[in-house]
Amino acid sequence: MLKITHASARTLSAVRNSRCVSITIWRSYSTGSVETHSSGGDSLPPSMQHAPNQKQQKPELFSSNARILDEQRHQAQQQQQPLFTDETRARLERLRQLHFHPTNIPDSPDFGTNQYININEELKQQLKDIVSRFNAPIRYAFAYGSGVFQQAGYDAKKKPMLDFIFGVSHPGHWHALNMQQNPHHYSGVRMLGSSTVAALQDKVGAGVYFNPYVEIDGVMIKYGVVSIDKLCKDLIDWETLYVAGRMHKPVKILRDDARVRLANQVNLTEAVRVALLTLPEKFSEDELFERIAGISYTGDFRMVVGENPNKIRNIVHSQIAHFDRLYFGLLDDLPNVAVLSKGQYQQNLNPHFRALMVQKLPSTLYKKVLNEHRINALRSNVEIPEDKMELHRQIASSPELTQFINAGLRQIVAGPAMSQSIKGIFTAGPLKTTRYALEKLLKWKQAKK
Repeated sequence: MLKITHASARTLSAVRNSRCVSITIWRSYSTGSVETHSSGGDSLPPSMQHAPNQKQQKPELFSSNARILDEQRHQAQQQQQPLFTDETRARLERLRQLHFHPTNIPDSPDFGTNQYININEELKQQLKDIVSRFNAPIRYAFAYGSGVFQQAGYDAKKKPMLDFIFGVSHPGHWHALNMQQNPHHYSGVRMLGSSTVAALQDKVGAGVYFNPYVEIDGVMIKYGVVSIDKLCKDLIDWETLYVAGRMHKPVKILRDDARVRLANQVNLTEAVRVALLTLPEKFSEDELFERIAGISYTGDFRMVVGENPNKIRNIVHSQIAHFDRLYFGLLDDLPNVAVLSKGQYQQNLNPHFRALMVQKLPSTLYKKVLNEHRINALRSNVEIPEDKMELHRQIASSPELTQFINAGLRQIVAGPAMSQSIKGIFTAGPLKTTRYALEKLLKWKQAKK
């Protein structure tokens, strides 16, 4: 426990400031223009890789003038102010002096490369080829699920549907282009126009529009479309955990974006904090990763009926090396966590450390945990301190903290999961929806045997 008992004041200061650094840099990315990269390899950051040639869309029907003007304005803003202030650069230099992992230092060329997961080269190329078939511009794309990563309990001979998420800048423009190229991907909702489709995507459910059972190059896929703004907000604040929760698990990034990479690194760090706050002093690697993988399923009605009840364990046990790549650097940089032998960890349960983790919870979850604590305090006739730090220590020391967090997660997940599923009836159409539901129920029944 040398790392815990001798954690220096400088280390604590750096850890305390790390979220401020991340959010400051995230704001810089959000106000500047960001290039879209294609990850041509698994070890190099996308900025060092060559993007594949893509078929260019025809500009005559749908003008991109507004987008071009926005990009020019953003470039002008970038020229006027540097990406990192002197104060931020000094903080980042302190992180380097304290031997933080380069994947966790935002100005490092290796920042966020823990998110790049190795998969079979042939499958990777197949996935990238599928994405390249879309003429509409995709800024960020990843593939996920049992079609990409083998899960225990699934028949390896059966080829499941491949799942994709596409992050786009302007959903209305994107759907207009895609409906011109691929009208057969959509249900009858497309007759209402791209603006209606974009509104349905953004305003109902979790902000994702899915087109399932689409055949491309002889492969059955399902793809969801989400705006980059909505995606980053979910990753930072956990508004719905619908996409952020999927990215707690290993995904294969096919096109990367600097702003999303930064937001997801914050997302992964927040997942570690939530897991630590709900785990005992000593815990195993399996317990940690199962807790992280289960965050977004808390309150999801599909875990009661429709999903394999062993899904979380199956995901972790088949992908333990991928989880380790995602999270080891984040855990190793925490001064209150020590790595023991044989996949065992130990955390310092000092209220000061735990209060800092409560303070840095994602904003949506933080507000709900705070509300749960206040309700419990009123019920138990416990005085709530006015000082924020004292309040965080009180919450961190509460024996009901795990219940507060789980209640908050259920409130975040349940509504969007239900409304997103109902939305799917209209966006996918009744035939595809029925087929999808029957396949899910079949898997659920087989897993229950």
